Amino acid sequence: MESILSPLISSGIRAKLLMRFFANPARSSYLRALATDFAVSPNAVREELLKFSQARLLTASKQGREVHYRANQQHPLFAELVSMAQKALGIDKIIENILATLGRLDLALVLGDYAAGRDSGLIDLVLVGQVDRQNLADIVARTEKHLGRKIRTLVLDPQEFQALEPNLLRQDHIILWQNGGRVGNERFSNPRTKPPAGGREDRTAKA
Repeated sequence: MESILSPLISSGIRAKLLMRFFANPARSSYLRALATDFAVSPNAVREELLKFSQARLLTASKQGREVHYRANQQHPLFAELVSMAQKALGIDKIIENILATLGRLDLALVLGDYAAGRDSGLIDLVLVGQVDRQNLADIVARTEKHLGRKIRTLVLDPQEFQALEPNLLRQDHIILWQNGGRVGNERFSNPRTKPPAGGREDRTAKA
């Protein structure tokens, strides 16, 4: 699928790389995986990776036989690029319209394609905590209409999340909200987390 930033950036591969690395800065990737995912030649991706590296937008490290790239969090434009990529995916609207209005949340994650920087049209959102279910469906419906994307929610209490945590966090994921507040860009370097121990006794059904 074409990157949502493609109309703004002359190179389609460049737009996809920006989304891939800056929508979720904790994620790394390597040349052949990117070429396969973008359905282009490795040489085309290599050329753009070189430009990004020369501009110090990416850092590189050898892992086995592959060179893995990730967003350079020390770059002066890091925060702006993360914000741009996440706004392009609609993550800012998820936080503004959904997370800040639901009730007491311990944790909120985006999983799957969107966490990998792919605009597939389906946003998987995991909510951990005491959620106001009466408002959830209405808020999600309004946000879906605004974004033009489907939002699929999974609501868990802390005990349920801890049981599912290994499987959930094995996927690409972005932590959006933790312990009642938005998570800043500095938290991306350590994406694994848990809600506080000693969660509530009431069992929240899955959405």
